[in-house]
Amino acid sequence: MKVIKRMALLAVGFISGCQLSHTSESHLYKAQDWVTDGVFTQGVEGPAVDKNGVLYAVNYAQQGTIGQVNSEGVASLFLTLPSGSIGNGLRFDSVGNMYIADYTGHNILRVTPEKTVTVYAHEPAMNQPNDIAISDDGTLFASDPNWQQGNGQLWRIDTSGQVTRLKANMGTTNGIEISPDNKVLYVNESVQRRVWAFPIKPNGVLGDARLFYQFSDHGLDGMRTDEQGNLYIARYGAGEVVIISPAGQLLRKVKLTGQFPTNVAFGGEKGRQVFVTMQKRGAIETFESEYAGRAFKRVQ
Repeated sequence: MKVIKRMALLAVGFISGCQLSHTSESHLYKAQDWVTDGVFTQGVEGPAVDKNGVLYAVNYAQQGTIGQVNSEGVASLFLTLPSGSIGNGLRFDSVGNMYIADYTGHNILRVTPEKTVTVYAHEPAMNQPNDIAISDDGTLFASDPNWQQGNGQLWRIDTSGQVTRLKANMGTTNGIEISPDNKVLYVNESVQRRVWAFPIKPNGVLGDARLFYQFSDHGLDGMRTDEQGNLYIARYGAGEVVIISPAGQLLRKVKLTGQFPTNVAFGGEKGRQVFVTMQKRGAIETFESEYAGRAFKRVQ
């Protein structure tokens, strides 16, 4: 790859040395509305795209629901969760099951393609499962913040539904994602503004964390990696998604219309369309990246 229009990029604040692909169309990384204000509640979160290209997010029209958005940006109700359950993070496995972090019920719910909802995992020791990541083999990892006490935990949910606490006494664990090679688990702490990188061992245990990136302001929320291993982080309060290389270098800031992005997901025809859920607005914004999401050829 070569650096395209280097001086022009530096002039608008990109980091020196950032490598871009041969395509540097002017429409890349320019956010616009995909779903307008108020279609979802202020609790809109957990975007995920299924193998058919349909986008899903939690809290469509009212709390405790899942909405679906077609390729034209038209939203509708997908399902209503069991009474008392409210979703946050969403992910799909390779056969099309949807997994939902049900933070009020201390559950991970599973929804089959036929819309059958079951409790896949329940753990009373969870504070409130927040965001989830899924590896290629179907193993789930869940962040678990305690906002009142300013700390958090990490959990692994095996394909059998068995729950294991991997880490305790972290900061307010929130965004969580896996590298394309399935060897690194990224976890951020919203209040402490840190992103950690944990090696994932073959037995599913996490190795020693290294500080991947430290921010000086604003909060951190949901994250996704692209096929190059770059990490896309929703910067809550900053009104932006930042892109950080696997080496921990800040590559780009994508400015959004709203100030409170909660999570991101890849979709679109080529897997390069990034969807961003926007708290306060109850909306979803979108921009196009150079690269597809890491799981686009399988399932988001």
